[in-house]
Amino acid sequence: MIENPLRELLEKKSCLRVIESVNALEAIIIRRLSEDNKGFDALWLSGFCHSAWKGMPDNESMPIETKLRTIEEIRRVCGMPIIADCDTGGTPDELCRSISLFSRLVSAVVVEDKRGVKRNSLYGRSVSQEMEEISVFSDKFKLAAESAEKFNIMLFARIESFICGENMETALKRAESYISAGADGIVIHSISSDGMDAFSFCESLRKMYKNIPIIMIPTVYNGYSFDELCDKGANIVIYANQLTRSAVMAMERTAKSILNEGCSRLSDNSYCVSPQKILAMIEEDII
Repeated sequence: MIENPLRELLEKKSCLRVIESVNALEAIIIRRLSEDNKGFDALWLSGFCHSAWKGMPDNESMPIETKLRTIEEIRRVCGMPIIADCDTGGTPDELCRSISLFSRLVSAVVVEDKRGVKRNSLYGRSVSQEMEEISVFSDKFKLAAESAEKFNIMLFARIESFICGENMETALKRAESYISAGADGIVIHSISSDGMDAFSFCESLRKMYKNIPIIMIPTVYNGYSFDELCDKGANIVIYANQLTRSAVMAMERTAKSILNEGCSRLSDNSYCVSPQKILAMIEEDII
């Protein structure tokens, strides 16, 4: 059986640093920053960011073929492990099919336990978001875990309890059920600015399962350093959308500058890398 590079990294390092990558250029940048073993350990194919770059809503409507083409483009320029956002996974059959298709390209997939029309978790309770029944999600997850084991791909369960208003007891009950169903790790999601619900969950879960990988996504509780999150119990920290968000700001600033100045000199000199730098970055990968 082919080794899983993410599983190997988790055995070697107590905590992994992961960042969003939803196109080949982002992957090249991250790879170049990570060549001295002090950078990022893996890439995150964000459903939110991938949809945004394609001009589509983050509602699970993107065809899996589009995701696969993007991952193939990333894989062509970067050999780092990839964790793919699989949203709710759809039906059990759809999720198992996704796992089989993803398996040759990614090291892990993440499946969240909400139901109904997908809405981005960052909306919180400002929009209608419902949790799937524990037994229903666990049954689906068990089938998916069997497929994941067959293809040697890691399968992480993402618990959305704190997004949808469930309490700690229910979140931990979900974790127990999903681990029993075959989860290789638990993603605990939080939109609390202090992250205390995620930290308390992590502390409680660690007392129950000493070795299960716990994944945090500190988009909202962003004041904690990587080391602090590791100390809180995280085994994987995902910076899930910062590259896309910073790119939007940069593109808006550059476009406004060209309109305001009537030419591109200011933006070229102040906001843009040289064309030569991009050419060199790409040519290094094809030589």
